Amino acid sequence: MGTDTVRTDAAGGAAERRREQRGWYFYDWACSVYSTSVLTVFLGPYLTSVARSAADASGYVHPLGIPVRSGSFFAYSVSLSVIVAVLVMPLVGAAADRTGRKKPLLAAAAYTGAAATAGMFFLDGDRYLLGGVLLVIANAAQSVAMMLYNSYLPQIAPPEERDAVSSRGWAFGYAAGALVLVADLVLYSGHDSFGLSEGMAVRVCLASAGLWWGAFALVPLRRLRDRRSAAREGAAPGWRQLAATVRDMRRHPLTLAFLLAYLVYNDGIQTVISQASVYGSEELDLGQSTLIVAVLLVQVLAVAGALLLGRLARRYGAKRTILGSLVAWTVTLAAGYFLPAGAPGWFFALAAGIGLVLGGSQALSRSLFSHLVPPGKEAEYFSAYEVSDRGMSWLGPLLFGLTYQLTGSYRDAILSLVAFFVIGFLLLARVPVRRAIGDAGNPVPERI
Repeated sequence: MGTDTVRTDAAGGAAERRREQRGWYFYDWACSVYSTSVLTVFLGPYLTSVARSAADASGYVHPLGIPVRSGSFFAYSVSLSVIVAVLVMPLVGAAADRTGRKKPLLAAAAYTGAAATAGMFFLDGDRYLLGGVLLVIANAAQSVAMMLYNSYLPQIAPPEERDAVSSRGWAFGYAAGALVLVADLVLYSGHDSFGLSEGMAVRVCLASAGLWWGAFALVPLRRLRDRRSAAREGAAPGWRQLAATVRDMRRHPLTLAFLLAYLVYNDGIQTVISQASVYGSEELDLGQSTLIVAVLLVQVLAVAGALLLGRLARRYGAKRTILGSLVAWTVTLAAGYFLPAGAPGWFFALAAGIGLVLGGSQALSRSLFSHLVPPGKEAEYFSAYEVSDRGMSWLGPLLFGLTYQLTGSYRDAILSLVAFFVIGFLLLARVPVRRAIGDAGNPVPERI
């Protein structure tokens, strides 16, 4: 084979890889609208209002005969959805590893979530149980789909490209979230001129997120390729494989220590994202338009914050930068406790603080973990990383809901989340990352 032929084959392979990468970006473009418009902005306040419509004179609803304060129903539903996701993800992940057919499983999870989200159009009156069921299905399906989506990254990008490819995926997601939120803001703010009630405008925004998710998921499903890995054909099913991975991690206790720190502080991050709108609407008496603008601010500043924290990491190291971001999270939440009601400006300042640390703290955590994975076990360890990510994410919403149920104060509930960032900081500070990288068998970067 001549040199020209080799170069042509290499160029063709690079072109095919870039095409597949561009398709991969579009799944973030498709599903991030659910995270932004549905979970972060509209569903929390709206489902809480629907639950209030169904509540008894004492302010309680009774799903399955269990007394639940109506203001806690959304947080409990998010918590339940995460538990369902954690039970399902190992089964789906093992099936994907054994069969090599990730794309049909990704399609099933994506369209289950998109259909449940579109079904939120029918959430009106006192149908709080329907809202809870659809939330559990959509959120669990999104978690399963994201696990499969993330697992494509090592297959479509060589190590030297992964940071850039991963960052572009994040950017696509933030851009889509911002774009659709602008449209939602126009529809919601001018609902009278469109001939819609306020509730109908919210339901249209919820359902349109499901339609967007389903429509743009077609792009990655057309471009991504399935690859059967002979090394995984003998993989144990479901939870047995996850247990085997965890047992292997015990041979790398410093990697496990980082994972523990991450899942604690990431639980705090995920809970702030899902509960901030409820706090703004219920405790601070802010309108839906204000909340949409605040989340738009978060979306825009998250891109800038990710770039800023990336620069800081190159100068000071990823671990120090993450620790600094956790201090910033703690200060931001403590400041949020003292925000005056009916003051959008202060809430925008809080949103700016969240945006500046949101993207960077998550992106740097993923890149730092990649250094702690033993060579040849990337997919296996990142599968456990995703399960761990979701595995603790029920605890924050549960603590938030319980705190509100016991105190009746969303200020106390938001302040309770500080514990996740303080504990996560202490756990991460104790991890000697340079030694952890060496113990995993990887070259230690000059600055980490």
